[in-house]
Amino acid sequence: MKYSLKLAHLYGDLLNTYGDIGNILTLNYYAKQMDVQLEVDVISLNTPFKANEYDMFFFGGGQDYEQMIVSKDIQNKKQELSDFIEDGGPGLAICGGYQLLGKYYIGADGQKISGISALPHYTDSQDNNRFIGDITIKNEQSGDTYHGFENHNGVTYLGENEKALGTVINGHGNNGEDGGEGAIYNNVFCSYFHGPILARNGELAKKMLLIALERKYPKANLSQQKSLEIKPTY
Repeated sequence: MKYSLKLAHLYGDLLNTYGDIGNILTLNYYAKQMDVQLEVDVISLNTPFKANEYDMFFFGGGQDYEQMIVSKDIQNKKQELSDFIEDGGPGLAICGGYQLLGKYYIGADGQKISGISALPHYTDSQDNNRFIGDITIKNEQSGDTYHGFENHNGVTYLGENEKALGTVINGHGNNGEDGGEGAIYNNVFCSYFHGPILARNGELAKKMLLIALERKYPKANLSQQKSLEIKPTY
């Protein structure tokens, strides 16, 4: 059986400072191996996001200027995105996207920029400091080890019903204090990992695709897809 999934790339024309579009290329790489056709729509300014039309979303990061523009427009998508997330829809949010799904973040100039509070975290800023460098974390539930590169001024603090994507083995993580990096809320995965994250951590890409498939095709036999052996894409 040939499966199909539809992914919403939120503000893909504005938020791709660190080449995070590579996450979509990686999802497509593994989707093909799973006999899945992945269709991608860029959902940008003045374009509605309709929760019932999509199976997944990806939300990347950018510079403060672009993120301020996005922060205003995304308020119009707040309800549909929140509904999708609360209904168990899978998504991946990196850096600025991670911050904008939360309550707010403080920009480098000290300005408070509103998120959509779809997730309960918030992000402050550091004075004259950034977390930059290679980072390794371990997901305690799955046992998977994730490798990446972090580069962020923001310090994020998780909220109720959120857990970290992983425990920091080396690097700084969300805030350099509590030992966590990224966030998991329902089936949404957030991180500061660039690289991009899925190219170096294919198990996470496989997990997202399987969640989307099981949600869209609840009666399907996905044993072949589940047995897919993950090989590096680089």
